[in-house]
Amino acid sequence: MKIGLIAMSGVRVRTKELAELGVTLPQFVNRGKVVASLPSLGLLTVAALTPPDVDVEYREIAELDPDAPLEEFDLVGISSFSAMIDDAYALADAYREKGIPVVLGGLHVTMMPDEAAQHADAIVVNGAEGAWPQLVEDFKRGRMKVYYEGLKADVFKEPNYVKPRFDLLKGREYNRLTIQTSRGCPLRCEFCAASLRITSSFQQKPVELVVAEIKEALKVTEHPFFELADDNTFINKKWGKEFLRAIIPLGITWFTETDISIAEDDELLDLLARSGCRQILVGLESAGGGDLDGIDPNNWKHKQSSRYLAAIEKIQNKGITVNGCFILGLDSQTTDSFEEVRDFVQKSGLLEVQITVQTPFPGTPLYTRLQSEGRLLQDRYWDRCTLFDVNYIPKQMSVDELESGVRWLFGEIYNEKEFVRRQRHYMEIVKNQMS
Repeated sequence: MKIGLIAMSGVRVRTKELAELGVTLPQFVNRGKVVASLPSLGLLTVAALTPPDVDVEYREIAELDPDAPLEEFDLVGISSFSAMIDDAYALADAYREKGIPVVLGGLHVTMMPDEAAQHADAIVVNGAEGAWPQLVEDFKRGRMKVYYEGLKADVFKEPNYVKPRFDLLKGREYNRLTIQTSRGCPLRCEFCAASLRITSSFQQKPVELVVAEIKEALKVTEHPFFELADDNTFINKKWGKEFLRAIIPLGITWFTETDISIAEDDELLDLLARSGCRQILVGLESAGGGDLDGIDPNNWKHKQSSRYLAAIEKIQNKGITVNGCFILGLDSQTTDSFEEVRDFVQKSGLLEVQITVQTPFPGTPLYTRLQSEGRLLQDRYWDRCTLFDVNYIPKQMSVDELESGVRWLFGEIYNEKEFVRRQRHYMEIVKNQMS
């Protein structure tokens, strides 16, 4: 028996003008290539959950070719995200027409199970832990059900935990490899489509398991750069320090996403620098604190916004670059927000910047609210869930104003002159650090 696990991933922008602008913006394009070249940690975990008497093949498809021949498998498992889910459905339909049964899973499938079930013989909602082994056994017996529900808790505890099949990546070239240390983020921002949607609470992986996974992944790469596939790595500062001390001897370099509160802990920052952390992505969301009011249930980000500039300086002074992520089109933002973000970027000294458009991903509180307010441009817009395409009616500007403002801001930030300026500023920081 042979199972094919197919990851469908890639970065595409539907708005023509923005896509054309992106061609001339090396930072934006390069970031897209890095994301697109990441392996699917979820499917490597599914492979590890597969019984040992079953052969597993791992594949990646960045763009669907309807004329490409389909590989022969006994069962196919496909995972994708919202922006490429229609391609995933098309591939699933093609396999099923050929008589090969298909299982669909992933975050979008979990959020839209009835839709996904129309294109699959079975679907898996939530994580694969607690569902996939039983599905495979049922398939062997000819009794595969339509619906399987994975665990929402205790996924990093025995007997549920498995080490991802990094060995399936041998001989492949990636910009970086992924490791997961946690699932979920307690901040619960309205717009967030993070893994907390498929788990009942924030879950932290024991440090010894993370270290073992890194060591396993190191066996398949000559260029050990890692990205932690977490929503917020350092929510638990005590765990974070234990983790950083444990990976210092490994000599790796790495990147992750976390929140601005790490700047409050000097010991944590020192350990970050010593452990090989080269960059952190921080969701700043807005240059103005008032724009963040109500963005999360406890208004945590709103309360933190006055500390942004000092925190960025403190983190980057440790030799760790901050990739500041901004969201445009928040309900409290006006057309003045574009210049505010541009000015903040220049003032802050951020080396890397990620500009995104507020996106109501299916299943998020934002999606539910905008749908109830009649502000979604279409009922179904999954291929525009790219973080760069507008698919709703902003509150204090028109759709055209938001789209043109994003294009203008891209031109202001993602140009060679500006990047060189930010790079020189950061190199001055490093130079002063060493002197």
